[in-house]
Amino acid sequence: MRWIHQRGVSDVNQMSDLAKSFRTQLEDLVEIKALPVISDQIAKDGTRKWLLDVGEGNAVEMVYIPEEDRGTLCISSQAGCAVNCTFCSTGKQGFSRNLTAAEIIGQLWYAEHILRADPKSIRRIDAYDKTILEHHDGRVISNVVMMGMGEPLLNYEPVVTAMRLMLDDNAYGLSRRRVTLSTSGVVPMMDRLASDLPIALAVSLHAPNDTLRNELVPLNRKHPLKELMAACQRYLPSAPRDFLTFEYCMLDGVNDSDKLAYELIALLRPIKCKLNLIPFNPFPGSGLKQSPRHRIESFAKILQDAKIVTTVRKTRGDDIAAACGQLAGDVVDRTNLAQREMQAQLEREITWMKNN
Repeated sequence: MRWIHQRGVSDVNQMSDLAKSFRTQLEDLVEIKALPVISDQIAKDGTRKWLLDVGEGNAVEMVYIPEEDRGTLCISSQAGCAVNCTFCSTGKQGFSRNLTAAEIIGQLWYAEHILRADPKSIRRIDAYDKTILEHHDGRVISNVVMMGMGEPLLNYEPVVTAMRLMLDDNAYGLSRRRVTLSTSGVVPMMDRLASDLPIALAVSLHAPNDTLRNELVPLNRKHPLKELMAACQRYLPSAPRDFLTFEYCMLDGVNDSDKLAYELIALLRPIKCKLNLIPFNPFPGSGLKQSPRHRIESFAKILQDAKIVTTVRKTRGDDIAAACGQLAGDVVDRTNLAQREMQAQLEREITWMKNN
């Protein structure tokens, strides 16, 4: 594990403290290689996005976000996504398949060692390299967020296997506080995660009532807010921090009114949490707009005045489509999502014509 994950060695013959007979075995049994890189883009703010080939016409994206006191890698867990949230580019292209544990941890393996080998390529701020050395013992990636393509809890076993490696001192040795999983609310798997591997949890909320959330996050029809919030309360005692994070994408005229802010206060008040407001990042065909800045600030103030810890996420990497909700990759949609949506639209039009 140390040779592979800490030193980035892919040739077993270089693992000199292993018995020669064992190295011969490993040569026959294992393959240590990175996923093929289709593209590698660096934004003006230093954010870096890779498009990785996972075979059979599918690709996934991962994003590295450098900051002065940390380096965060956003990792994908699925090729596409079956949840189909209305504001997310990934969901609009449908779902192809789950990633394996190797494909998930392989993203961290590749990014850590490629960035460590060439740190100047990741940020155009002179002091950044020094900051990495001072705060991370030479490590470039200090935080991992399972917030890339896919719903992690719908690919449970491979995701947990990969996260165990992220935490293992013989691999990446990350703190449970620095590995975050974002879920749209797969309630049974939230309970299982609390028992198996309680890491930091972020819940994609986006609406304070079931009527609106059913539209924005279709999974809510299966696990409505009452169930979801109860699961959050159950998770909290196991969480590595003493709070959970809720994510709320700000959509102009959809979920950004004062009335909904007060509903949100009533929903969140019983649980110790932090609310992260995310300005919507538009993508073609979404039909949605980002809430104006003054509306986001007014919404945030209502929550802050009610003593709900509220922050507005800074948009990063939007010039290379690396911002929140923009990851699309290249996915062969084996769920035929586009075809089903066209059929549904046709049926709606036929119904309207019959009624009019």
